Amino acid sequence: MGLRTKFNLVMLFVFILGMAGAGLVSNKVLQNNAREEILHTAGIMMESAMAVRSYTIGEIRPLLAVQMKRDFLPQTVPAYAATTNIHKLRTKYPEYTYKEATLNPTNPASRATEFESTIVDYFRNNPQQRELIGNHMTATGPMLYMARPIQIKNEGCLACHGKVEDAPATMLERYGRANGFGWKMQEVVGSQIVSVPMSVPLARADKTFYTFMIALAVVFAVVFIILNVLLSIIVIKPVKRMAEIAHDVSMGKMDVPECNPNGKDEIATLGKSFNRMRRSLVNAMQMLDE
Repeated sequence: MGLRTKFNLVMLFVFILGMAGAGLVSNKVLQNNAREEILHTAGIMMESAMAVRSYTIGEIRPLLAVQMKRDFLPQTVPAYAATTNIHKLRTKYPEYTYKEATLNPTNPASRATEFESTIVDYFRNNPQQRELIGNHMTATGPMLYMARPIQIKNEGCLACHGKVEDAPATMLERYGRANGFGWKMQEVVGSQIVSVPMSVPLARADKTFYTFMIALAVVFAVVFIILNVLLSIIVIKPVKRMAEIAHDVSMGKMDVPECNPNGKDEIATLGKSFNRMRRSLVNAMQMLDE
């Protein structure tokens, strides 16, 4: 096996190890960055919903208090305001969803599905937890969800959701008396759930990963070619020339020209030493002939 072949095999082995290591690290970093991007988007949506709820409670509800005595206005309900606000966003980004899923809602549209009920039950069984993040598969692909509990901390909520007889008559006329009552203070009655698609950030991360790996392979190929050229010029050609001279001398050809080592590196030193050895051998043979 020649020196070039050995060198290339070592380079190939190093390349495989380097590509594998770089691939594992870069893929993990890119996947983590994609997940952080998704979480950031989900957090913005959640905080937007919270801001709308606070605005509705602090400014919209007091303005419509008089009208509420004549007709129940859903615009005064924080959950309705937040959901409607995100619904407007979904006209442009239909994959993004927000729901205030409730086990016993006044509005049937807010009733928790089987999946959402498991989230609500989680918060009920783990009252110390204030946020839950996870993944779930939907018809449109993998989704990341961020959920927070809806816990009754304000007695004002019980005015509409406590006892049926205490609820506003206008609300009973709109939604009836069957659902959305019997809530209690500190009870977790539902969960705010934001769902953000994972497909786009993950696809972007995969594209970046493939681009990086291709670029790394191209860089290695260029380095591989350059090193082979340098190896040929600096090492293989001088060593091959010395081997040819040694072969000719061993066959009795004493008039072959010396090699011409250039530089001060190890190969040049070897070439100079080889020339001295050749001259000594020629002198010794001439002395024997005399």
